[in-house]
Amino acid sequence: MKGLDDERLLLELADEAKDEATANEIAQSLSKMEAAVDKMEFARMLSGPYDRQGALLSINAGAGGTESQDWAEMLQRMYMRWAARRGFSCELLDIQPGDEAGIKSCTMGIEGEWAYGYLRAEAGVHRLVRISPYDAQARRHTSFASVFVYPDIDETVKVEIDDKELRIDVMRSGGAGGQHVNKTESAVRITHLPTGIAVHCQSERSQHKNRATAMRILRSKLFEVEQKKMEDKMGGIHAQKKAIEWGSQIRSYVLAPYRLASDHRTGIKIHNVDDVLDGDLDPFMVAMLLLLAGDPSAKPVVKRDENDGDEV
Repeated sequence: MKGLDDERLLLELADEAKDEATANEIAQSLSKMEAAVDKMEFARMLSGPYDRQGALLSINAGAGGTESQDWAEMLQRMYMRWAARRGFSCELLDIQPGDEAGIKSCTMGIEGEWAYGYLRAEAGVHRLVRISPYDAQARRHTSFASVFVYPDIDETVKVEIDDKELRIDVMRSGGAGGQHVNKTESAVRITHLPTGIAVHCQSERSQHKNRATAMRILRSKLFEVEQKKMEDKMGGIHAQKKAIEWGSQIRSYVLAPYRLASDHRTGIKIHNVDDVLDGDLDPFMVAMLLLLAGDPSAKPVVKRDENDGDEV
């Protein structure tokens, strides 16, 4: 932006001339211009019709048993920590505990302005490399888990669901719980027969509440399917969006033999994996969203390690 560059040059000249009054005036003008540019960039990055909505985020462990199930639970914590950092509310809508540790799957509802806009950059397969805490020989293991993100649409968005196309099964809730949770058929699974989409909910003691939550999740998933069909017909899917489908590895988190979180779409690499796993995801999200928005300046970024100053 030429005006911004001109103001910066004038500020440097004023500093050299020891003209404090002019320097302060230019600095204020520069701050206003930078804020305006940031606002424009934000608007371009989050310009989707449902970006302002809350989000439903589902995590599913990949093949690999306990290793992948533990990794899925680590991802669950990572996204809950990200939501907390932003002041968003996070509700665990459904969870399927792992056989020995971790989780097989979970679905979270994250409420906050622009939650879906940011989180849609996270959809895809996430890979973990570490020394397994479950391997007596302390060998290195690679685990995978998938993340799916849907807009948490409200009642004003119409999604036609024919009750005749639904199969509703009730069952006893699994996993750890009190006396009530495992002795009554409160868990609900709803299958949409035409698409084969199935959702499960057992987080509440009430079968009625679990059914309502399952329908909420199903509506969002069906809405996403219809949106994708429309985009396919219009040929408007950005090339990068293909990289966030199931089966594509979007990011690796390496804990051994070195420590590095690396996004394979944008090229961003961050040494401090602990911060990333603690919810510091904004550098990855913003870079990917700018890429999806078609920003020609959104190039791979290398983030310096704060501990040693080396490029990673």
